[in-house]
Amino acid sequence: MPPAIAALAAHDPVELVWQNEVGGLTARIDRRSGAVFAKWSPAGTSESLAAEEARMRWLARQGAVAVPAVLALTADAAGELLVTAAIDGASLASAEGRRDPESAAAALGAGLRRLHAVPPDRCPFPAPDWTASAPVVDAVVCHGDPCAPNTLIAGGRFAGLVDLGRVGVGDRWSDLAVASWSLEWNGLGDAEPAFWRAYGVEPDPSRIARWRQLWDAPSGP
Repeated sequence: MPPAIAALAAHDPVELVWQNEVGGLTARIDRRSGAVFAKWSPAGTSESLAAEEARMRWLARQGAVAVPAVLALTADAAGELLVTAAIDGASLASAEGRRDPESAAAALGAGLRRLHAVPPDRCPFPAPDWTASAPVVDAVVCHGDPCAPNTLIAGGRFAGLVDLGRVGVGDRWSDLAVASWSLEWNGLGDAEPAFWRAYGVEPDPSRIARWRQLWDAPSGP
């Protein structure tokens, strides 16, 4: 466990819940006053928690979609630490999501529909880095990493979005192509039609293929 997370937790119970490809760790800390999540990113990586903090604060002001409240951002020679309040919900890729795949897939579509309803001319952030080489045809505020684990559900319904460091104005179908694909990766592929119904569009095979190919390229995320 990174010393920054250990120091923040002190004597409170800690559960490590995620590790990314660059060595970043996310932990849940259960405090008497309420659970918080501590996200740590080692120094020298391309992941910027300061960038994620700015996007989370901006999204919270828009009021269109639930995101975790930022509590603190600190940095030292070892890396950055972002602390947020917990949203009452579970990852769509958890056992709760797999119990009802249709509802889980619909929650993924509903969450993106809300995010994409934010007027893109309000957004100060550029296109997600992995999409920057492709033209934007249908501009919306994109999540940028809309995989199933980054959507939270409660009672089978959409509850919020997390992992928001790539939010920016991009092409609608970049989010849709990756989000729908991620259902397959997380054992929910048979429920994909529910995703498209909840979002409110018919799948476009050519656009989906183009954006999935870009996501899967060596220069992708």
